[in-house]
Amino acid sequence: MRQSTTLLCAAMVLFSATGTRAQDIQQLELPPLGSLDPFAVPDESDDGLQSLEPPSSLGEQFEVPPEAVPAAPPVQAARIANTVAEFSGIDKITGRITSFDVYVNETVQFGALQVTPRVCYTSQPTEAPQTDSFVEVDEITLEREIRRIFTGWMFSDSPGLNAVEHPVYDVWLKSCKSESPLPPPAG
Repeated sequence: MRQSTTLLCAAMVLFSATGTRAQDIQQLELPPLGSLDPFAVPDESDDGLQSLEPPSSLGEQFEVPPEAVPAAPPVQAARIANTVAEFSGIDKITGRITSFDVYVNETVQFGALQVTPRVCYTSQPTEAPQTDSFVEVDEITLEREIRRIFTGWMFSDSPGLNAVEHPVYDVWLKSCKSESPLPPPAG
């Protein structure tokens, strides 16, 4: 029904431009909807429509030999595991910012916090730089108890996303590296 209405409206616009009256348009015999050929184009020799043959398949028209198509580069989802995580921390009382290196699975104390990175990954050099580390941070309370205040992933490109926030100290990941000027832990 909608196609027939659209066709009738199009015919009215066409005939109104040529000066045909509305009564003449209503007397037109429109073809049934099923007989409309989407590949029909007007023939310049007469006012009728000439039908074009639709292609049997688009693949035949655009067939490209496989050797002409370059191979897609392999997906680079692998990350580089590093042995050292570099952190920055701020003492909010003094305003001093300190950078420090921590070997993976080792613990370093920063003020009243103990920072332990479990893994530290960087992206491949050919990819956009991304550095992340899974970190555990414990606080040594005034009663000499150790309380876990953070466990999770830290991202160097979004330090505020998962930074350790403490009333006195903040710690965030700066980068990961394969070696440090500090000597590696014994064992």
